[in-house]
Amino acid sequence: MKLNILGCYSATPRTFTNPTAQVLEINNHHFLIDCGEGTQVQLRRHKIKFNRIKHVFISHLHGDHCFGLVGLISTMRLLTREADLHIYAPKGLKQVITLQMKLANSWTDYQLVFHELTSTESELIFEDDKVEVYTIPLDHRVYTNGFLFKEKEGERKLDMNAVLNADIDVAYYRKLKQGFDVLNNTGEIIKNETVTSAPEKPKSYAFCSDTAYKEDIVPLITGVDVLYHESTFLEQHAQLAPKTKHSTAKEAAKIASKAHVGKLILGHYSTRYDDLNVFKTEANAYFENVELADDGKVFEF
Repeated sequence: MKLNILGCYSATPRTFTNPTAQVLEINNHHFLIDCGEGTQVQLRRHKIKFNRIKHVFISHLHGDHCFGLVGLISTMRLLTREADLHIYAPKGLKQVITLQMKLANSWTDYQLVFHELTSTESELIFEDDKVEVYTIPLDHRVYTNGFLFKEKEGERKLDMNAVLNADIDVAYYRKLKQGFDVLNNTGEIIKNETVTSAPEKPKSYAFCSDTAYKEDIVPLITGVDVLYHESTFLEQHAQLAPKTKHSTAKEAAKIASKAHVGKLILGHYSTRYDDLNVFKTEANAYFENVELADDGKVFEF
């Protein structure tokens, strides 16, 4: 699992920082999470191919999280994209995008598939044989979701020496990987655990931006390997967090601690701050394993 941070700053873009966008690479998927202004330029800069992106997840309809999407969709059209593009976003984005396409007479030649989100409860919004994606209801000034990405448990691994010694026909290898006991060539039942080993532990990633401090999300993200949580403010401006429905680095760390996550990545910093290291210092007082997101930074789990 690999996380590419394309942008992780709040509100207005600058020449050297970008609003929220990231690409999560997980089990051959390239999931685009939020799409602030300039996202397609960042994709180019970091050599992430547009055609690898089949699914886009938009947390909410504030501009610093979605204003880059219509441009990306248009560029994909110019590049003669053919594959469907699935967009999971709050209700209303479909209307915005299709109106823009209509007024510009720029309908895509590929299918835009909108999955409109309205529920205030966590729900499964994507699933295939390897990955599940759930919403994480957040507390912001408009309807907002985070997203939980979970690998499904993989197949068991064959111990080929044990398999051969047990005289198991190759026709049963698939059953073994699926966890079944099988008969060998002499009719003996071979217990699965004697010839296979457990798969690697499935990985998980939770994205939470933007939100006020919200302990309700803790049960949804408990035990995730990596949590990205917004940290717009430092403690010196903590009084602004409730008003704007954002979080501080301290509050992000408290959520990470309560949820017993493996690693916390901070992001969505207010551009008023020059030194990001203070975010890490404040968070470390409540949670040890803290990393700082930054534009262009790549995390591999």
